[in-house]
Amino acid sequence: MTAAATATDLGHLPEWDLSDLYPSPQSPELARDLDAVEASAKVFHAQYNARLATLSSRQFGEAIAEYERISEVIYRALSFAQLHYSGDVSDPERGRFFQGIQERATLITSHTLFFTLEINKLEDAEIKELLLADNAARYEPWLRDLRVFRPHQLPDELERLLHEKQVAGRSAWHRLFDESMARLRFPFDGRELTSAEVLHLMSDRDGAVRKAAAQSLGKVLGDNVGLFALITNTLAKDKEIDDKWRNYPRPESSRNLSNQLEDEVVDALAAAVKGSYGRLSHRYYALKAKWFGVDGLDYWDRNAPLPDDDDRKFTWERARDTVLGAYDAFSPQLADIGQRFFDNAWIDAPVRPGKSPGAFAHPTVPSAHPYLLVNYQGKSRDVMTLAHELGHGVHQVLAAAQGPLLSDTPLTLAETASVFGEMLTFRAMLESETEPKRRKAMLAGKVEDMLNTVVRQIAFYEFERLVHEERRSGELAPDRLGELWMQVQTESLGPALRFHDEYRTFWTYIPHFIHSPFYVYAYAFGDCLVNSLYSVYRQGMVPNFPAKYLDMLRAGGTLRHRELLAPFGLDASDPAFWRQGLDVVAGFIDELEGM
Repeated sequence: MTAAATATDLGHLPEWDLSDLYPSPQSPELARDLDAVEASAKVFHAQYNARLATLSSRQFGEAIAEYERISEVIYRALSFAQLHYSGDVSDPERGRFFQGIQERATLITSHTLFFTLEINKLEDAEIKELLLADNAARYEPWLRDLRVFRPHQLPDELERLLHEKQVAGRSAWHRLFDESMARLRFPFDGRELTSAEVLHLMSDRDGAVRKAAAQSLGKVLGDNVGLFALITNTLAKDKEIDDKWRNYPRPESSRNLSNQLEDEVVDALAAAVKGSYGRLSHRYYALKAKWFGVDGLDYWDRNAPLPDDDDRKFTWERARDTVLGAYDAFSPQLADIGQRFFDNAWIDAPVRPGKSPGAFAHPTVPSAHPYLLVNYQGKSRDVMTLAHELGHGVHQVLAAAQGPLLSDTPLTLAETASVFGEMLTFRAMLESETEPKRRKAMLAGKVEDMLNTVVRQIAFYEFERLVHEERRSGELAPDRLGELWMQVQTESLGPALRFHDEYRTFWTYIPHFIHSPFYVYAYAFGDCLVNSLYSVYRQGMVPNFPAKYLDMLRAGGTLRHRELLAPFGLDASDPAFWRQGLDVVAGFIDELEGM
């Protein structure tokens, strides 16, 4: 793609330039890299297969370093393909290219798959000996995280079969979901809108617009619910089979393990949030209904602007300055890193037909830089989204020094920098606003964002848990999926919300259910963590807090949550930790009630 201005009332909306990865899908550089890394993978297999136990510690360190180098080349090609595809997932040629790169990467990594499998066959005493040399010892955190999957590893031939079949299995269903959702168009006022555009209208000032947008969304999703139910059922069954062979006790256990969390810790988080539904979401939406002068809110009014909200538009330039200003007030170094994303073509901002909906930050590889995708439409929530994704991006830049194998952060902690960036931006905007009605609207908007991050995501988690558990007894009909969806939504959002029949299909557009089962609780984890972390910062309880915070981000995947939070006096395994985080949300609602 070329960086280009978008002439709208939102100002210059940047588009990313992926040439820092590769000039184009047809570039000779990409072809050369793939050919070279395939040859390297074959040499690696010949040199090390079935020989790890015979290596010296220094040779073992050299083997990991070569595995890391090979992995980075593959990740670079995959990152380019995924980002290129995200720019227009409805384009068949982009889809074909993305599929081709995935298949080539699977072929290449089939030569290196033995390495991690063989590491996990070694005994702890053997690993300890192999880590004596400095060049091997630096990879100890990677080996620590790799070996937690040791009890769930299958025989080599089965692992290789599953690895090679993924491109024709799970990944193919992911692609079907993405392309099907991208091709949907939602009729509205004589226009055909994308999902991002129609969802945007559900927070419009005009209630009639919100209602029409919601009903259009529900109608089109309902017309296609059979396809999305098939995708959901197939992937849930696929996961059940995988979990059974790998002996995971619960559907969410593999996700918890990859997040370096015990099932009990996640249970405690979910229980704490569910136990707070009454004092958080139920109380807030009843308060909002009162502001609107009604007994209950229709579901399309859940994110409606307040009656006194002027619904201001933020140009891209104003959004950029707002976010970077908030970052700079906390840490000039944080802002300097964030500035790079705007000085270079690292952000894709405009809404386009076929473009991947929502927002994300893609770390790519340490030898390059992250890219951000947003669908910017000028609302204050879009400013918060920009602050969120920029937090991810800055985190990824700081952690990149750890290298490809050690820079990756578990999902729970990956949401820390993003949510912290949101909080910094919100506080800066609130403190600069002197008009009482606007302050109230801003505070209400922040509460709604926090409810969406904590309450709604735990409800999503509960929906997934129910679906995966029930799928073990047979396929779920679309109506049954709708029943489970309505069950968790009613329970979590409370009696002040009215749900209409078309809302039963709204589960279909949530991509996390398809791409990353049980990902969603990471948002709630991150929000509660940041609420506690920010409280420590505001109270001045930790000297040199910004420096320690940046050190936490630099650590990448080298440390676990207990070690990362220890300098701030926080412990996520303590039930009081979750209460402290949820109390922040309750405190904001208290403040709104006082207004």
